[in-house]
Amino acid sequence: MHLFKKATIAVMTAAALMSAQQASAKTVEVTMTAKEVELAVNNKGDVTMAAWTFDGSIPGKPVRVEEGDIVDFTLINPAENKNSHAMDFHAAQVDVLNEFGEVKPGQSKHFKFEAKVPGVFMYHCGAGPMVQHIAKGMYGMIIVEPKDKKNYPKADREYVLIQQQYFPNTENVPALLENAEWKGSLINGKLFHYDPVHEPNATQVLEAKPGERVRIFFVNANINNPVALHPIAGIWDRVYINGNPKNTLYGIQTYNVAVAEGSTFDIVSPADRATNVAIVDHAMGAALRGAITVLMNKPDADPKKGRGEQILIK
Repeated sequence: MHLFKKATIAVMTAAALMSAQQASAKTVEVTMTAKEVELAVNNKGDVTMAAWTFDGSIPGKPVRVEEGDIVDFTLINPAENKNSHAMDFHAAQVDVLNEFGEVKPGQSKHFKFEAKVPGVFMYHCGAGPMVQHIAKGMYGMIIVEPKDKKNYPKADREYVLIQQQYFPNTENVPALLENAEWKGSLINGKLFHYDPVHEPNATQVLEAKPGERVRIFFVNANINNPVALHPIAGIWDRVYINGNPKNTLYGIQTYNVAVAEGSTFDIVSPADRATNVAIVDHAMGAALRGAITVLMNKPDADPKKGRGEQILIK
């Protein structure tokens, strides 16, 4: 009888936990519109690209949900577009031929998926030729926040960084496949986006106060090249592989991010002085052609940066 009672209590406890988890999960509606537009890829604005985008920007907007949430997604492809487009969420476990199928101009697609695995994931257009759609700017990030945060200290500030190879001629698909003719690296859509040291027209940097924990959500949207992500004048306090706290490395100088991989990086600056850190792709051909981001740690850091909508600085 005693064993029966214990078993009954265990079952009831498990049921209560499942019910609580289901109650905490929510449905997050996300709608994006494919837009084929001309966009500047440098800070001065005189170098442009015939871009294919989600909602008219490179990268697309960050999507942020909790582990277990339902993502209710709609992709709209307006009739004025000339190309079919699609959506491939790396955080989704669905049918590549169904949910990720192409959407012709004048049509839309709607699907749902449960964000079952925590982490930082790329999303991108999956229409063919896929290499061209990504190279033209159809990508972004989805962050799935973990339920279990015991190995995931709260960050003081958070930033989204997405790196992409820049090809001036994205119509030459064979060259894209051969990794030929790429001329630079875009960070959140621009060359040297946050680097006033090498680019006098750069007006934005990442900011934090000395001693704050800064969390970088990073996606490698290059079509061919890995990224050797390194903080010059700093050390990654923690690297969460794929953005999942269950996969944590400590005290890392450089971490190699594969093509189409996302990971999370924590850095904590010295608390007793103002410092600057340059977050770079240590592959010099990428760094010195655009893949440098300056993080300024100073007492008068902008309180809005790295919080709310300003996790992606435009």
